[in-house]
Amino acid sequence: MAQHPQKVVLLDLDGTLTKSDPGIIACVIKAFQAVGEPVPDDAELHRFIGPSIRESLKRNHLTGDKLEEAVRVYRHYYGEEDYFDDPNHPGQKVPGCLYNTVYPGIPEQLAKLRAAGYYLAVATCKPEFQAIPVCEHFGIDKMVDGIYGASRDFSRIEKGQVIEYAFEHIGFDEQAGDRALMVGDRWTDADGAKECGLDCLGCGWGYAEPGELKAHGCYRVIDHVDELSGAVEEYFDN
Repeated sequence: MAQHPQKVVLLDLDGTLTKSDPGIIACVIKAFQAVGEPVPDDAELHRFIGPSIRESLKRNHLTGDKLEEAVRVYRHYYGEEDYFDDPNHPGQKVPGCLYNTVYPGIPEQLAKLRAAGYYLAVATCKPEFQAIPVCEHFGIDKMVDGIYGASRDFSRIEKGQVIEYAFEHIGFDEQAGDRALMVGDRWTDADGAKECGLDCLGCGWGYAEPGELKAHGCYRVIDHVDELSGAVEEYFDN
């Protein structure tokens, strides 16, 4: 049973806890090549980080069988095939999800927040069956209290849906005095938080385009990882 009141910090994964663009972009390129469509430019490729892969492919005009095949190819390279050079262990091959690194300073910041009594939960639009192995590989699962993501069947793909799903599992109860804050680097995090009546702390070290986080209503944007725990504590102290 949850103890109330809780102070819940929901943490996006890609671009907030990990620098995941090499693996995501490499798998997106494979998907476009597989269906015979032109690979988007670099700016558009970076926009794949944050939203669900299906939504990003649809934004790039893939539909029908091509959309389904592109999703299948992306997932194959992202989570099933050890194809890419491991940036953390030269000479080894990893799937795209592990072609990835934890931002320096994140473990220390999460440790400070946990020591201060916050409930930390990953809330990502990445499918949960992919997010959990990533968190386990990098030890993030031991730094947080829960990992919540999108569903395999696409019935839960938007950040607001993931937040509500996380709250159900956490036993979040605003009437009992529980409070929560979303922490993320993209418009998806800010919009999802707003849908659920939450504020969003923007992470300027991630993948947002200039002005994106403020434009989508982040109450504050921090530029450096080492500001994270202090910013969270300031928020909950108010």
